Amino acid sequence: MSLGLLALICVAGLAGPLLAVSRRWGPPVVVGELLTGVALGPSGAGVLHADDALFTFLANIGFALVMFVAGSHVPVRDPALRTALPLGALRAVLVAAAAVPVAFVIARAFGTGHIALYVVLLASSSAALVLPIIDAMHLTGLPILQLLPQVALADAVCILALPLAIDPARAGRSALGAAVLIICTIGLFAVLRLVERKGWRKAVHQLSARRKFALELRLNLALLFGLGAVAQATRISVMLAGFGFGLAVAAVGEPRRLARQLFAVTEGFIGPVFFVWLGASLDLAALGHRPALIGLGIALGVGATLTHLVARTTGQPASLAALASAQVGVPVAAATLGTQEHLLADGEPAALILGALITITVATAAAVLAARAGPAAAPRPGPTG
Repeated sequence: MSLGLLALICVAGLAGPLLAVSRRWGPPVVVGELLTGVALGPSGAGVLHADDALFTFLANIGFALVMFVAGSHVPVRDPALRTALPLGALRAVLVAAAAVPVAFVIARAFGTGHIALYVVLLASSSAALVLPIIDAMHLTGLPILQLLPQVALADAVCILALPLAIDPARAGRSALGAAVLIICTIGLFAVLRLVERKGWRKAVHQLSARRKFALELRLNLALLFGLGAVAQATRISVMLAGFGFGLAVAAVGEPRRLARQLFAVTEGFIGPVFFVWLGASLDLAALGHRPALIGLGIALGVGATLTHLVARTTGQPASLAALASAQVGVPVAAATLGTQEHLLADGEPAALILGALITITVATAAAVLAARAGPAAAPRPGPTG
């Protein structure tokens, strides 16, 4: 790793926004970053190598921050969610139950044996993707309100379950490490809430804004990396540290200044580094050598969509059920863990990402249909009223 390669990675990250320029048909930013990483990695030009120690370290920082942002997007403080929570939870449970037989069929058909992992993947949703899509398409109304807790619960539970599902042989140790991390996160939440109630956070905010110290960013990064250190010490992925801390901050209430600062750091630099690294780590050549893995990716993507359509039995519009199948965080985390811990065969991480890209495509089209549906999704009126 050199400054020249770091500059190349930053330039490569620009492919994400360039592809996502179109609000109607542009893919999420991460798609362009992943594709550029593939093009510059061993599957393409061979310029970037995911096994470089410094590159991997920067990617781990990006992974933690990306999951922190995903956790902070979960609307845990929205009081309107309380009324929609029972139905949203019921739908998430129904989807999880439907995922079991589908995962069994996929694992048996492709001979991978990863039934538990596929259940988590099929049942997951991505709050970090679904919420921005809802906002961009100006969707509102009761069906959308009922969708939010479903997505938030599925995202949080599947993130917690992933380390146990991807490596069942070490499930006991993973569960113990996750428990330690959850206890630390709950304690941190209690401290953050006390700081907020005492007015100390506001005093620090005013001092920081007046003196240009960026104290909130510094303190939150220190806390995030501290939780990440606990995760590493207990041999748990930094994914849980980032997501848990994001939930804690969202529960207390993320200051707008901090949100803007974290957005700049994550989306402007370290997040693209992570996704370019992930793209460079994907072995697409293995997909060519084992075409069945392409079928695996398609099966996971289509299976996730079909699994989420079971929520139609509770009256959820088909377009919103398909929108809930959108995945980013869980497949990315599974591909990352599988690559770092050598838990997946060559080409399998790329198959997981292929499945996620299919769900993103389906979710984008479903959001367009939901916006056109009118009464089903109740689009917000424009500026003219």
